[in-house]
Amino acid sequence: MRILHVEGGRHLYGGAFQVRHLLRGLAARGHQNRLACPRGCALAEAAAPVAEVHGLTMHGDADLAMVVRLLRLIRAERPDLVHLHSRIGADVMGGIAARLAGVPVVHTRRVDNPEPRWLVALKYRLHDRVIAISEGIGRVLLAEGLPPEKLRVVRSAVDVESYVGRLDRASIRERLQVPAEALLIGVVAQLIPRKGHCFLLEALPDLIAAHPEIQVRFFGQGPLAEELARQIDGVGLGQHVRLAGFREDLAEILPSLDLLVHPALMEGLGVSLLQAASAGVPIVASRAGGIPEAVRDGQNGRLVPPGDVPALREAIRTLLVDPEQRRALGEGGRALMAREFSIDAMVEGNLAVYRELLD
Repeated sequence: MRILHVEGGRHLYGGAFQVRHLLRGLAARGHQNRLACPRGCALAEAAAPVAEVHGLTMHGDADLAMVVRLLRLIRAERPDLVHLHSRIGADVMGGIAARLAGVPVVHTRRVDNPEPRWLVALKYRLHDRVIAISEGIGRVLLAEGLPPEKLRVVRSAVDVESYVGRLDRASIRERLQVPAEALLIGVVAQLIPRKGHCFLLEALPDLIAAHPEIQVRFFGQGPLAEELARQIDGVGLGQHVRLAGFREDLAEILPSLDLLVHPALMEGLGVSLLQAASAGVPIVASRAGGIPEAVRDGQNGRLVPPGDVPALREAIRTLLVDPEQRRALGEGGRALMAREFSIDAMVEGNLAVYRELLD
């Protein structure tokens, strides 16, 4: 089977990371991958061993000329189907190009951002199947009017083995400028409003007063970086909270955390949650979007209502004072990831959608 994948993201995290997993799995099963992505993006280099990469100019949602570029590529490569992996213009422009070429088209929806019903009715008419990466996203799509017969759910995956057995706690904490005895809390998310960093900052002063050994690191990048830095300094948390930026060494860092906090208001599923659970890290997260599929309350973490600072504070406090509960939740997370979020299951789920269309 020859599949043309289209991914508009420029950084190798989130959806692009899932595309890499899928490309590797498909190549291992003997399928031919073609990848259209922005020129020079991180995914292009990572995908080169398992896909024929075509770097294109991609300017986002308003890039109408993307239709022409993708149509040329489809006609040149003659794929059996086109799989659109992101929005950023690829969902609409890629859908139009595939329709003009007469090739079946699949779109993966990775976010639970609401869309107006009129847009859903127009946009998803371009796609033969829409794959949601969580049941939560699937519910959003159905509520907005997506025909149920078009929807399939294939959860994102995590390479559990990448996060096991790599813990050198002392050297990692030295790398992060964290004292060895600190209670280390991590937040792994883009620095954007819906990820909810502000709620953790609001909860922290009381927690730090009771546990002055708390250290917090925000891993990620985004437009809120400067505002968050000002907020951290403004409430006097500079000695405890730091922006650690985007990291390539998360597989080494995550096992050194005592707790991962994800206070998002909206979330399709949360790849960082899958990674932390694989690393045996207990999680406190919001009960929003697809998060409850990745974080099971009492099994690998605690769930709180989105935006509820007192509940967030109490959930964090409960775990900080109970290392045995943290250990049990960490073990539960590893077991859950191995059982329900394997790469093989994700690859086979996508293949089942492809075969359904082509058969």
